[in-house]
Amino acid sequence: MASSRTALRICPLCEATCGLTLTIDADRVTGARGDRDDVFSAGFICPKGAAFGQVDGDPDRLVRPLVRRDGVLAEATWAEAYAAVADGAARVRAAHGAAATGVYLGNPNVHTIAGGLYPPMIIRALGTRALFSASTLDQMPKQAACGHLYGDALAVPVPDLDRTDHLVVIGGNPLVSNGSLATAADFPGKLKALRRRGGRLTVIDPKRTRTAELADLHISPRPGTDAALLFAVVHVLFDEGLTGLGHLEGHVTGVDEVRALARDFTPEAVAAHCDVPAERIRTLARDLAAAPSAAVYGRLGSTAVRFGTLASWLIDVLNILTGNLDRPGGAMFPLPATARAPRPAGPGRGFTTGRWHSRVSGHPEVASELPAAALAEEIDTPGEGRIRALVTIAGNPVLSAPDGARLDRALAGLDFMVSVDPYLNETTRHADVVLPPPPPSRGAHYDFAFGNFSVRNNARYSPPAIPLEDGRPGEPEILARLALLLGGFGPDADPALVDEQAVSHRLAKETADPHSAVHGRDPAELAAALTGETGYERRLDMMLRLGPYGDGFGADPGGLTLRRLLDRPHGIDLGPLRPRVPEVLRTASGTIELAPAALTADVPRLLAAVTGPSGAGLVLIGRRHLRSNNSWMHNVPALTGGSNRCTLQVHPEDATRLGLVDAAPARIKGDGGEIEAPVEVTDAVRPGVVSLPHGWGHDRAGTRLTVAAREPGANLNQLLDGTLLDPLSGTAVLNGFPVQVTPA
Repeated sequence: MASSRTALRICPLCEATCGLTLTIDADRVTGARGDRDDVFSAGFICPKGAAFGQVDGDPDRLVRPLVRRDGVLAEATWAEAYAAVADGAARVRAAHGAAATGVYLGNPNVHTIAGGLYPPMIIRALGTRALFSASTLDQMPKQAACGHLYGDALAVPVPDLDRTDHLVVIGGNPLVSNGSLATAADFPGKLKALRRRGGRLTVIDPKRTRTAELADLHISPRPGTDAALLFAVVHVLFDEGLTGLGHLEGHVTGVDEVRALARDFTPEAVAAHCDVPAERIRTLARDLAAAPSAAVYGRLGSTAVRFGTLASWLIDVLNILTGNLDRPGGAMFPLPATARAPRPAGPGRGFTTGRWHSRVSGHPEVASELPAAALAEEIDTPGEGRIRALVTIAGNPVLSAPDGARLDRALAGLDFMVSVDPYLNETTRHADVVLPPPPPSRGAHYDFAFGNFSVRNNARYSPPAIPLEDGRPGEPEILARLALLLGGFGPDADPALVDEQAVSHRLAKETADPHSAVHGRDPAELAAALTGETGYERRLDMMLRLGPYGDGFGADPGGLTLRRLLDRPHGIDLGPLRPRVPEVLRTASGTIELAPAALTADVPRLLAAVTGPSGAGLVLIGRRHLRSNNSWMHNVPALTGGSNRCTLQVHPEDATRLGLVDAAPARIKGDGGEIEAPVEVTDAVRPGVVSLPHGWGHDRAGTRLTVAAREPGANLNQLLDGTLLDPLSGTAVLNGFPVQVTPA
């Protein structure tokens, strides 16, 4: 009998990216605990990480590809599956052109090394502009706001948690989510440390979350009114002379324009709209300005709302006006190890949207994406340019996007669909080919995405903890082959070509760049110097060497390489966040453009909402559970039950008024449809607000989600018809929309 062994692995189950120590018996993960020597997480672990073995060994995970034959999905060989992809893609391309194929990328993509490297190559191979992702169900307003402010949609400042004196959290619950767009292992511990060192925590949320319970001050506004509340804080800063750019002086333009826009948003003018007393708004502004350092941080409650981009913009405006952007203890820009090495500061191309528009509703492109809420209409509306084929990678938009019933019907009418996914879920059940990646223990891991949002710079790499079974491809090979197949290459094309092309293209650009450490050198010589056992490892080695901490292919003998990272299995700490202005700026002016025209043009819409009639009736907000991550962990027994339940939380006053009884079913009706959910009476939500978690609704036939189907829950997004969007980002309004609730 084989003895147990241990292996290190970065957890891929949420944005905290904690280090794990796995116990492995006979090529099966039998336990997981926190890695105490991990340079980033220092042993912290949450219930999701502790359940890694169950996630990894879920018996419902697909082991072999599925191919649709005579209308039925059946197991096939990998060769048969690749041949089916080649045939289906060729048929659609011949009949409708490559642009008739759409791509949907789900949230788990950013949690895998393959998801960080290969989807852009698949999109380029298709030549399509029909790209949709979970970004327009989540963080796109923040990316759009930062794009306009700094010229780069990925230049997203994060709170410097370890050094701040006052943290303001808007619409986020990091004690439960473990952080989002702020990668921080042990976010709860960092908040408690803030309190211990005499710092202050303010939470702005219509629900009394676990984070709000820890706060010094909890402000509970009406859902969806964050932008107006923040504008009133900006007004007070100007009105009372509390602004100060500090070290940003000379790097910011547009201050006077923002001052003029803020004049109408007095605390008294917005108080009734937000249901927050004017004096409390003034106190918040004064506390922010008086703190030795402060950081304002917003998440889903401030993004997936009607004014999500304006709220995201105003969060940064507050950080800038109080001199807290880009300084220790404020909101700072991470510098990931795989980013390009910094170039000299200067004007860039800036950030634009609307370079193309969706075919049916004319939604503008934002960061090369179209709204996920528009996917169904782009498929089921006849006419030139209609999507006739779809590629989904680690996505389940039938549950996560608005009006899943319509999307469900639309997917059934496609000419061809291929899904890369370990599960047969509510979306992939429509695919003609399903290509299942192996469990996470059998794949390598590097966090390309979350380095952009890390509250402390670091680099960590996990090689596969368990080898792949004979004949089973890893996710990088699956996606590389998919890029070749969708690009018109045959099933016999070598997937190594994809990595070789990526290396060749990047090195050609770098050697031609006078600011690069390898300027003027021979790309072939550099490619030959790369280390790594696989194509993706060679690409990672290249990115590390060319990055801000890299060895520059020998230019800095002490710099970062893949070999050095492999020698440090607990990771390499690259230090606290450092000021990066003006180097980080890529706006056309080379400054922080505080009043971008695209955003200021939307301010009258916000003012009209403030001065118009206040909404009557109930509004619905989502919520997050510690043992869940959207729709993709409801099939794990260890993560079900307890507080992880799909209940409609209702304030006692509303329950009495509406005749709702705790644990009894309620009927919830929205513009997109009706659902039922059991009532949970609680004063954690404010009167006039009900709360339902996101990602449930596992009750469709044809899936293979045994555990999830036992407690399917109700799909919040079926209450929406897909028309309610934040116009500046195309993000679906998933919070703060009106509903009717009656006893079922």
